[in-house]
Amino acid sequence: MGMGLGLVKETYIGLLQNYTSDTHLINTYWSEIEKAYMNKDRHYHTLAHLENMLKELTEVQDQMNDWHTVLFSLYYHDIVYHVMKSNNEEQSAELAQKRLQALSVPTTVIENCYKQIIATKKHILSQESDTNFFIDADLSILGKDWLYYEEYTQRVRKEYSFFPDMVYKPGRKKVLRHFLDMEQIFKTPYFFDKYEAKARQNIQKEIDLL
Repeated sequence: MGMGLGLVKETYIGLLQNYTSDTHLINTYWSEIEKAYMNKDRHYHTLAHLENMLKELTEVQDQMNDWHTVLFSLYYHDIVYHVMKSNNEEQSAELAQKRLQALSVPTTVIENCYKQIIATKKHILSQESDTNFFIDADLSILGKDWLYYEEYTQRVRKEYSFFPDMVYKPGRKKVLRHFLDMEQIFKTPYFFDKYEAKARQNIQKEIDLL
């Protein structure tokens, strides 16, 4: 699994150590994240998704204005995830806000983290380059080799397993067409060059197979 899930935990603990020396608190917060992302109903929005994003973002870390904000956004962006709800991002952002306030994280970091999490809802070009890197990393799976992409589609289907094909397929096609209709799926030159062409190819192939 690449860098391994151990790094996902280590990176989070290392991040929190900048704000608190309370190991009990750090462990409590980590357990909350681990429990959320390991929920049995999740098949794609898991720790492996966080690991992939962390790997992608670490490669462009030197281009970030505020690495801490991006990391907080990473860990909290899918902490609340219910397939049937449309306010997951808002709920996740609010939970992040609470936890970060309790850690006395600077207000600007909290505000930017909130905005970055909300940005994963629509994936629209932002004025903030960190936010664009973040939402691009969130979508990076779309541009991977077909094998990984196909596994991703199967995991998404499992998360929606209670929907019959006649409901799922048209809904999924709508989402996929929305991506194809974007001027650019990936907003940063880095991710655009890395994944755009392949992502469009993968998405079209999935539409054709649905």
